[in-house]
Amino acid sequence: MKSNKRKLILFLVIIGLIIGCASMSSHKTQYYGLDEKLANRDFAGAISQIENAKDKYYKSKDRVQYYLDLGMLYHYNREFEKSNELLTKAEYAIEELYTKSISKAAASLLVNDNMLDYFGEDYEDIYLNVFKALNYLEMNQFDDAFVEIRRINIKLTKLEDKYSKLADSFNLSPKKKKKFKAGKSNFHNSALGRCLSMLLYRTEGKLDDAEIDKKQIEEAWKLQSHLYNFPMPKFDDYLKNNGKAKIDVLGFIGKSPDKKAKTLYIHTEKDMLIIANTKENPRGKQNLKEMDIINWPGIKEGYHFKFQLPYMVKRSSKVRKIKVIVDGKSEKELQLLESMEDVALETYKIKEPIIYLKTITRAVLKGLAAAKGKEKMTAKIDNPILGFAARMATDLAVDATENADLRISRFFPAKALIGEVEVQPGVHHLKIEYYSANGTLLFTDDCGEKEFSANKLNLIESFYLN
Repeated sequence: MKSNKRKLILFLVIIGLIIGCASMSSHKTQYYGLDEKLANRDFAGAISQIENAKDKYYKSKDRVQYYLDLGMLYHYNREFEKSNELLTKAEYAIEELYTKSISKAAASLLVNDNMLDYFGEDYEDIYLNVFKALNYLEMNQFDDAFVEIRRINIKLTKLEDKYSKLADSFNLSPKKKKKFKAGKSNFHNSALGRCLSMLLYRTEGKLDDAEIDKKQIEEAWKLQSHLYNFPMPKFDDYLKNNGKAKIDVLGFIGKSPDKKAKTLYIHTEKDMLIIANTKENPRGKQNLKEMDIINWPGIKEGYHFKFQLPYMVKRSSKVRKIKVIVDGKSEKELQLLESMEDVALETYKIKEPIIYLKTITRAVLKGLAAAKGKEKMTAKIDNPILGFAARMATDLAVDATENADLRISRFFPAKALIGEVEVQPGVHHLKIEYYSANGTLLFTDDCGEKEFSANKLNLIESFYLN
């Protein structure tokens, strides 16, 4: 009788482990209904929803995600000082937590990424400076805006080195079987950042510096054609002074990428791992050239482990055309300046090899430990049904610890567009119209009457996140 009780307690402990392990996942419940709020431009409602979700869905390890989500929503709600306060907190936390991750990388090799501090995606770290700059411009803090724009270029020069250091730290772990290496990214020059810099220099009368930025924009198209695979906006007249007021409209559309999980399976042969997308051992059934085969000294054949990897997916936008209307007349169609979503996917490539190898290493080592544990457990349980249930529960517990880390901020836009309209200095009525692919008017951003002056920065930001 006592023996059966002990077995039952053991089984319940395993079930408890499953429940606890299942919490190693990313939360997205806090975002339910927010797309509708954004479509209705109910940014105050969206802010309230995220703030109310803080205690339940944003733990201390998720603070970067929380600061980014709220910081962007406050920007859209035109609360620029509050937005900058939160985006600055995000920026400081990103730097702090990245540094912490370097020092603890080797020790964290077997820890699910969901349990670690989220230190942001690189595109988040880059583009938060764009929106901090826009916030400062709205508050007439010109010099502070310039500082933020310069930080974009500084961060871009350090991208690959950042993850090389992280890979080196993982290589210090005695648990590693393969050498960690960072991936490559060919994104070193942001046309969006350069364009803002050009406009600021032009306003200060520093035309030589503005010309340098203009040439850097052209270089972005020449050297990063995989990202700038669309016609370059025409900047020919941007630096010409004809006494007119230049209205620069910066439009943002869509929403930044989301993350989803991809489930893969490890099948072992002697000293070898076969990574496949099926539970069955693909030996003899699939072309091995189409799968990843990793040399793994010491592994025996016959093991099967499951793991998950995060990957980014774009979220579609309804907008295909944006028109600028001045005093009731259509003056300009905005041109695509930067695909921020493509930049997100490109910069993610740098860390992908590290995530891949870390996840496989963790899955293999935990899977082997679980296999040994099941052997010992089975030897102690003389009830076949209870033994089977215990083994299954152990497998479920191990699988539950392999949820992909899907944390990512939700409210950066997908694309940035630019256009410049020249008008006589004075008061003008400005509207920005957003159209679908079939020409349906989706939204009109009525900016009202504004005074536009020559030789001053007349930057108008508009956005439609659908």
